[in-house]
Amino acid sequence: MTPELFWLTLTALLAASLWIPYIVGANATEARAIAGDLTRPPDLARMPAWVHRAHRAHLNLIEQFLPFAVVVLIAHMAGVSTPVTVGAAALFFWLRLAHAVGMISGLARLPARPLIFTGGWLCILAIGISVLTA
Repeated sequence: MTPELFWLTLTALLAASLWIPYIVGANATEARAIAGDLTRPPDLARMPAWVHRAHRAHLNLIEQFLPFAVVVLIAHMAGVSTPVTVGAAALFFWLRLAHAVGMISGLARLPARPLIFTGGWLCILAIGISVLTA
């Protein structure tokens, strides 16, 4: 396994697990239990702020995960593995983990969140450019 695929796998596991804080929070919210109808999706407007942020953190990672996965897989198929692609893949994972923790906890406020998102985008670009220039 290349280092880029290792970091892609960790990022996929993070993306696959970020639903957990949201669902735990949604199910623990008293307003949903009072409503009594557990067949409807939770109403984010009635949820505590951290539950809403957990939902947004999950959606935000999914938003960046697809282009990240595509450029990593293209790099792998093209046989491109450089210090830039390895570093960008690792940095992407750590940025996305920091974003999720910061978003859910409420600690990552402006300008940290958009800077982390932009950092992830730059990682994707670095890998993509590395593939295109190889």
